[in-house]
Amino acid sequence: MSTPQNNVSETNNNCPAITKGDYLITTDRAKMDIGFIHHFLSTEAYWCKNIPLATVQRAIDHSLNFGVFHHERQVGYARIISDFATICYLGDVFIIPEHRGKGLSKWMMEQVMTHPDLKGLRRWILLTRDAHELYKQFGWKTIAHPDRWMEIHDPNAYGN
Repeated sequence: MSTPQNNVSETNNNCPAITKGDYLITTDRAKMDIGFIHHFLSTEAYWCKNIPLATVQRAIDHSLNFGVFHHERQVGYARIISDFATICYLGDVFIIPEHRGKGLSKWMMEQVMTHPDLKGLRRWILLTRDAHELYKQFGWKTIAHPDRWMEIHDPNAYGN
């Protein structure tokens, strides 16, 4: 059985769009469905329940966004926060339940990890409660020296 080929095309904003069967991944910010992303993050995502729409909009405006689409309807998302020189943070990664189990998370991670603007970064970071096995496939490891990391975390930032 052969693997479907990824086909690269260009969107109207010169953002690569990769297709695989009936699915498409793009980084074109104009194609991101803010309502869809906000709904999932604010109601389903354990890491940011109740996040305000304005906060999601601001986050999208200042991130490199990856949207997964099925027949023009968004079904997944991930975003990168980066200086594009030394470090990036991967966050808000999800595929909606009815499209899970089709390899879309893995395919999206392939696109994230090989994006040309993210080549040569010294450090990638993320937080996950339950997707360690997905990320390990792409070379991610637990933090080697957690005693060197610090954080400020407000678990009630969105009124959870």
